[in-house]
Amino acid sequence: MHNTFNRSVRWFCCALFLIAGGCAQQTNNVVPPVSHAVPDTLPASPVAANPQFPRGFAPASPASATPTTSSHPAAFDTVWQRLFSLYRLPAISNPRIDREIDRYLRHPEYLITIQQRAKPYLYDILEEIEAKNLPGELALLPVVESAFKPHARSSSNASGLWQFMPATGRLLGLEQNWWYDGRQDVFASTRAATTYLQQLNETFDGDWLLTLAAYNAGKGTVMKAMAKNRKNSRPVDYWSLPLPSETRKYVPRLLAIVKIFANAEAYNVELLPIPNKPVFARIDIGSQLDLTLAAKMANMPIDDFILLNPGFKRWCTAPAGPHHILIPIEQAESFKTTLAQLPDAKRMQWRRHKIRRGENLSLIAQQYRTSATVIRHANQLPSDRIRAGQALLIPLSALGTYNGQPFARPERHTGSKQRKVFYTVRKGDTFWEIARRFSVRSTDIARWNHLRTSSTLHPGQRLVIKSRKTRHNAPIHYTVKKGDSLFRISRKFNVSIADLRKWNQGKMGKFLLPGQKLHIRVASVSPST
Repeated sequence: MHNTFNRSVRWFCCALFLIAGGCAQQTNNVVPPVSHAVPDTLPASPVAANPQFPRGFAPASPASATPTTSSHPAAFDTVWQRLFSLYRLPAISNPRIDREIDRYLRHPEYLITIQQRAKPYLYDILEEIEAKNLPGELALLPVVESAFKPHARSSSNASGLWQFMPATGRLLGLEQNWWYDGRQDVFASTRAATTYLQQLNETFDGDWLLTLAAYNAGKGTVMKAMAKNRKNSRPVDYWSLPLPSETRKYVPRLLAIVKIFANAEAYNVELLPIPNKPVFARIDIGSQLDLTLAAKMANMPIDDFILLNPGFKRWCTAPAGPHHILIPIEQAESFKTTLAQLPDAKRMQWRRHKIRRGENLSLIAQQYRTSATVIRHANQLPSDRIRAGQALLIPLSALGTYNGQPFARPERHTGSKQRKVFYTVRKGDTFWEIARRFSVRSTDIARWNHLRTSSTLHPGQRLVIKSRKTRHNAPIHYTVKKGDSLFRISRKFNVSIADLRKWNQGKMGKFLLPGQKLHIRVASVSPST
């Protein structure tokens, strides 16, 4: 009887242990159901109804810091599989996250767009995430920061994929000058961002939500909010802090996009197949190189080249470096071979100009359709003062005289009204040439007209061009040269033939004559975003 009682007690205790273990396991591995309103086709609990739910989304507790697959990145076919395996933030159910999920799901086309933008960069970002043993969720931070636009610039002058402010970027070693902005260099800024996140996380004792809040609002702002709560005997977790409105939305937005992508099938969101393999190689070119020539040597459209190398602000790499460019992995070896065969004298194109009496930098710049700033920087002049007899080097791009504008204009948030014009394609036109003519980006022209930059343009085809308000500068005087025509002059100064006739009414006959003086108001058009 005594033995039977002992066996019963042991059996009962064992059963209790198994039940408790099962509950604990269920608690650790199930993401809380989504509480916001979702389409009727979605199950109330995405995890329970979705057998494809990626393992690792509901991670171990914050104390666990070892990614389960960091030593085997090649085991995954797509970056999504690899990314989900690195998820380590605790699964959280919060109305602020649910609101952001609902906001994202109302714009399914946006979820596709940010995946397309992320495609060239995600593999490299994951390499850094794994190398520094960071939570995989941080790879999606550029969704919240910049929507994965490498040229994005905020109204407060934060820039790049990771939206560094100028001072923070400099502290992290991101060089910023007339030629180059390291905040927009996708390779350099990714390394700086992951380093900065590491440093902030140490400051906040491993709390990743406070780390993310500090990345957005600044370390001092978060610490001040924590001190205020302590003084009032309130909790100091992220959700309880009196933070700025933007920061209160910032972390939930990241957690929302993290949850949506991990539960893509349940949310009826398409995940684009992004292979888990390197996209680009980083090549040391040694010295200054014309970027249009570099794109040609890499056998890639200039717009695609800019997307990989957005840190360069001018027509060539900076004289003092950095001398690294990113080239698609498939073209890397052929690019290096072609570069090795390129004579140093052909890396850059210049024209020598001997200064004549009465000339100044502005007049010379007008002559070559560039700017005084470009000439000054190219010749390392301390000021605009020049003297007759002095020789200047005028930089040219591989497509002609450099127009004085940044090679890739940053995107700015603005409420300016747009002006829509129609352009008729001429024989020989390319997206790049039309973009330069209207001071906009080739990718924008393609987007406005539902085309790709690789699409073939046909003479007579009408394109929509969007720009902000046109501003006409003070008139300049142009002397007609032999062989000039209204068509050639209109293209040279980016004005219409109708405007040329209007500005010179009563001064133009049926034909242009060499030596004839024309009044021209050079149009300056701000690019549209």
